[in-house]
Amino acid sequence: MACTGCRDGRALDFDFSMAFQPIVDLATMRPYAYEALIRGLNGEGAAEVLARVTPDNLYAFDQRCRVRAIELAARAGILETGARLSINFLPNAVYSPVACIQLTLKTARELDFPTDRLVFEFTENEQMLDPDHVASIAAAYHKMGFGIALDDFGAGHAGLGLLARFQPDTVKLDMELVRGIDASLPRRVIVGGIVDMCRKLGIAVVAEGVETESELAALRALGIGYAQGYLLGRPGFEHLPAVTPPAVPEVAAAA
Repeated sequence: MACTGCRDGRALDFDFSMAFQPIVDLATMRPYAYEALIRGLNGEGAAEVLARVTPDNLYAFDQRCRVRAIELAARAGILETGARLSINFLPNAVYSPVACIQLTLKTARELDFPTDRLVFEFTENEQMLDPDHVASIAAAYHKMGFGIALDDFGAGHAGLGLLARFQPDTVKLDMELVRGIDASLPRRVIVGGIVDMCRKLGIAVVAEGVETESELAALRALGIGYAQGYLLGRPGFEHLPAVTPPAVPEVAAAA
């Protein structure tokens, strides 16, 4: 079953690569997952690659992102770890959840990559043209055994309204909520409320953009179980970087 968007849209006329950044389980300080991040063939930033994406090649690009992430992660040795692979995808580039996932499934089968170790992230920062369609994608992917993560939570178009339509397995807090949280009572109150809400809904919470030991200490005190950021591990170009566990100080007093 072919995807209409990929069949009728323009083929991708450029290539790209991936870097991988650990998402760390704070209970074990081991990678829970690695997020695949778009890079140029020589390690250039994602912006240079995304500048070449157009409405005509969007569908082919989305497909290639999934395949490239699985291929490179498998080559880097992720299957020898217990970690999952987290792949960003564009819900507005999915015509049919079942049709558009077929190439991904084929690639996973060829590489013996278990589908229950694949997590698809979509970002709140991409405008959701049809929230019902987004919810249908999530339901279909869950049925196929994939994990679903809502990225950049608290900073985008959909917010709590999208969360009310369906419940992902994971919510990733936008780094704006994380930055300086150790010295910001409003941020701690907001994040504490999100953690409590997600706990009641059975959703794991990941803090993105953690850069200081004090931020990590504050997040742990709020019950955050997973974190991602330069403090714990920078992206590794075409390889899986090690986690760099920090010493965690006491939470600083609020400013």
